[in-house]
Amino acid sequence: QVQLVESGGGLVQAGASLTLTCTVSGRTISWYALSWFRQTPGKEREFVAAVTRSGAGTYYADSVKGRSTISRDTTKNTVYLQLNSLKPEDTAVYYCAGKDSLVLRTPGSADNWGQGTQVTVSS
Repeated sequence: QVQLVESGGGLVQAGASLTLTCTVSGRTISWYALSWFRQTPGKEREFVAAVTRSGAGTYYADSVKGRSTISRDTTKNTVYLQLNSLKPEDTAVYYCAGKDSLVLRTPGSADNWGQGTQVTVSS
Protein backbone atom coordinates (compact mmCIF):
# COMPACT_ATOMS: atom_id res chain seq x y z
CA GLN A 1 0.00 0.00 0.00
CA VAL A 2 1.43 3.35 -1.08
CA GLN A 3 1.31 6.09 1.53
CA LEU A 4 2.30 9.74 1.22
CA VAL A 5 2.85 11.85 4.32
CA GLU A 6 3.32 15.61 4.11
CA SER A 7 4.94 17.85 6.70
CA GLY A 8 6.45 21.29 6.99
CA GLY A 9 3.41 23.51 6.84
CA GLY A 10 2.79 26.29 9.30
CA LEU A 11 2.00 29.93 9.92
CA VAL A 12 4.45 32.38 8.40
CA GLN A 13 4.57 36.05 7.51
CA ALA A 14 4.44 37.31 3.95
CA GLY A 15 7.85 37.19 2.34
CA ALA A 16 9.01 34.18 4.30
CA SER A 17 10.00 30.77 2.96
CA LEU A 18 8.85 27.25 3.72
CA THR A 19 9.91 23.82 2.62
CA LEU A 20 7.23 21.17 2.48
CA THR A 21 8.21 17.52 2.65
CA CYS A 22 6.39 14.46 1.35
CA THR A 23 7.71 11.06 2.36
CA VAL A 24 6.51 8.09 0.35
CA SER A 25 6.28 4.54 1.64
CA GLY A 26 5.15 1.35 -0.02
CA ARG A 27 7.09 1.89 -3.24
CA THR A 28 10.17 3.60 -4.55
CA ILE A 29 9.75 7.09 -5.98
CA SER A 30 12.17 6.25 -8.77
CA TRP A 31 10.13 6.20 -11.94
CA TYR A 32 7.07 7.60 -10.11
CA ALA A 33 5.57 11.00 -10.96
CA LEU A 34 5.07 13.21 -7.91
CA SER A 35 3.33 16.54 -7.61
CA TRP A 36 2.07 19.16 -5.21
CA PHE A 37 -1.44 20.56 -5.29
CA ARG A 38 -3.21 23.02 -3.02
CA GLN A 39 -6.75 23.77 -2.04
CA THR A 40 -8.61 26.52 -0.23
CA PRO A 41 -12.16 26.25 1.14
CA GLY A 42 -14.78 26.42 -1.57
CA LYS A 43 -12.30 26.08 -4.40
CA GLU A 44 -11.11 23.18 -6.49
CA ARG A 45 -7.76 21.59 -5.83
CA GLU A 46 -5.16 23.25 -8.07
CA PHE A 47 -1.82 22.21 -9.46
CA VAL A 48 1.29 23.77 -7.92
CA ALA A 49 4.36 21.84 -9.07
CA ALA A 50 5.40 18.49 -10.51
CA VAL A 51 8.51 16.42 -11.03
CA THR A 52 8.55 13.82 -13.79
CA ARG A 53 8.93 10.15 -13.02
CA SER A 54 12.54 10.22 -14.20
CA GLY A 55 13.25 13.23 -12.03
CA ALA A 56 14.66 15.07 -15.02
CA GLY A 57 11.80 17.49 -15.56
CA THR A 58 9.83 19.92 -13.44
CA TYR A 59 6.67 21.93 -14.03
CA TYR A 60 5.19 24.85 -12.11
CA ALA A 61 1.94 26.73 -11.99
CA ASP A 62 2.24 30.33 -13.13
CA SER A 63 1.21 31.45 -9.64
CA VAL A 64 4.38 30.00 -8.07
CA LYS A 65 6.82 29.98 -10.98
CA GLY A 66 10.07 31.70 -10.14
CA ARG A 67 9.60 31.47 -6.38
CA SER A 68 9.22 27.74 -5.83
CA THR A 69 11.31 24.64 -6.39
CA ILE A 70 10.22 21.02 -6.45
CA SER A 71 12.89 18.42 -5.88
CA ARG A 72 13.23 14.83 -4.83
CA ASP A 73 15.68 12.61 -2.98
CA THR A 74 15.36 9.01 -4.10
CA THR A 75 17.62 7.84 -1.27
CA LYS A 76 15.07 9.17 1.22
CA ASN A 77 12.04 8.41 -0.96
CA THR A 78 11.00 12.00 -0.42
CA VAL A 79 9.85 14.94 -2.53
CA TYR A 80 10.15 18.55 -1.44
CA LEU A 81 8.48 21.82 -2.32
CA GLN A 82 10.36 24.96 -1.41
CA LEU A 83 8.21 28.07 -1.42
CA ASN A 84 9.85 31.49 -1.30
CA SER A 85 8.49 35.02 -1.07
CA LEU A 86 5.24 33.66 0.29
CA LYS A 87 2.08 35.70 -0.23
CA PRO A 88 -1.24 35.63 1.63
CA GLU A 89 -2.80 34.11 -1.49
CA ASP A 90 -0.53 31.09 -1.04
CA THR A 91 -2.56 30.18 2.05
CA ALA A 92 -4.00 26.71 1.46
CA VAL A 93 -3.79 23.07 2.36
CA TYR A 94 -0.95 21.60 0.32
CA TYR A 95 -1.23 18.01 -0.87
CA CYS A 96 1.35 15.64 -2.25
CA ALA A 97 0.18 13.19 -4.91
CA GLY A 98 1.70 10.47 -7.05
CA LYS A 99 0.93 8.58 -10.23
CA ASP A 100 2.48 5.88 -12.37
CA SER A 101 2.87 8.08 -15.42
CA LEU A 102 5.34 10.43 -17.05
CA VAL A 103 4.05 13.41 -15.08
CA LEU A 104 1.08 14.32 -12.91
CA ARG A 105 -0.50 17.72 -13.45
CA THR A 106 -4.22 17.16 -12.97
CA PRO A 107 -5.62 16.26 -9.55
CA GLY A 108 -8.27 13.99 -10.99
CA SER A 109 -5.72 11.54 -12.34
CA ALA A 110 -3.61 10.98 -9.22
CA ASP A 111 -3.22 7.43 -7.94
CA ASN A 112 -2.28 8.32 -4.37
CA TRP A 113 -2.70 11.30 -2.06
CA GLY A 114 -1.30 12.48 1.21
CA GLN A 115 -3.42 13.93 3.98
CA GLY A 116 -2.29 17.52 3.39
CA THR A 117 -0.42 20.14 5.37
CA GLN A 118 -1.74 23.62 6.13
CA VAL A 119 0.21 26.67 5.01
CA THR A 120 -1.01 30.01 6.32
CA VAL A 121 0.63 33.25 5.23
CA SER A 122 -0.18 36.37 7.20
CA SER A 123 0.09 39.84 5.71
